[in-house]
Amino acid sequence: MSTSPLLNSTASLARKHSRASLLAAGAAAAGMLGVAGVSIGSAPMAHAMGDVTATATTASQANHSSTSALDEVLGVQATVAKPAATHTVQAQTAAVQRPAAAVAKPAKAAAAKPAAAAKPAAKPAAKAAAAAKPAAKPAAPAHAAVRAAAAKRPAVVHKPAAPTGPTKPYLVYDSVTPSTLPSDQPAAVYADGAYAASASQVSSQIAGHHSVLWIDTNGSDPNANVLDVEPGDATPSGAAQWVEAHMDKQPHSVAIVYTMRSDWSAVQDAIGGLPGWMQSHVRYWIADPTGVPHVVPGSSATQWYWGSSYDISTANPNFEQ
Repeated sequence: MSTSPLLNSTASLARKHSRASLLAAGAAAAGMLGVAGVSIGSAPMAHAMGDVTATATTASQANHSSTSALDEVLGVQATVAKPAATHTVQAQTAAVQRPAAAVAKPAKAAAAKPAAAAKPAAKPAAKAAAAAKPAAKPAAPAHAAVRAAAAKRPAVVHKPAAPTGPTKPYLVYDSVTPSTLPSDQPAAVYADGAYAASASQVSSQIAGHHSVLWIDTNGSDPNANVLDVEPGDATPSGAAQWVEAHMDKQPHSVAIVYTMRSDWSAVQDAIGGLPGWMQSHVRYWIADPTGVPHVVPGSSATQWYWGSSYDISTANPNFEQ
């Protein structure tokens, strides 16, 4: 079946402009038919088709304006759908964007919460430090109690160590005959030579003596306590050899050298060649028989009395130590 050109144009118009209402399309078709019926024979078909085309063009432009030309012809105010569609799209876009913003906000809050949660973590540490501070306060009363107790106690007196020997000058008796020495007094006897005494003599004849010094007359006995340096006995040069031998055997003892005041400087020169620590252990016993008790300056003991039974010397406390 063949279709009229007018109907075909109307259908084509409806397909191309889907936004025009069916009512408008129908009205356009009816109008076209009326116009075509009235003007048959007076105007060619092409003119009618041109009117339809112009009407369709006007309807297309109506998409960009609030009222179409067709609506003006029909006297109908058409509702423009575009703004509504635009508002709908904007509303949908806003609806889509809002959840995103809402999601972002909790994310920021969640990120901020751990930082805020970290703050209370310092509080327990501060509380612990604050709790530790009162623990130190009771120390003050404790110190006060100790001080009060110390104040009540008597002060400690540090006594010096008890001396192991004499603390002041004392007398020493020596003799070639041990039996003539006074009892209960420091004594000196000979270990060798013409007047050598025996240990049994000393123990039986010199009873009650606090100490006994043994005198070596020739430098042959380094175990003796004293070396006798005078004419007929040991020499000044031999004194240094004896002191060295004596100190080797008894490094913690003293080495006593007996000599005349006239020979003292020669003995000092000989002993001066020994090591300093040995010289510090040497004690000089000087013979100066004036009959008056005294001690020659620089000596540790001085023999000031010569008698028929014994001789007497005054010794300083460091004489035997």
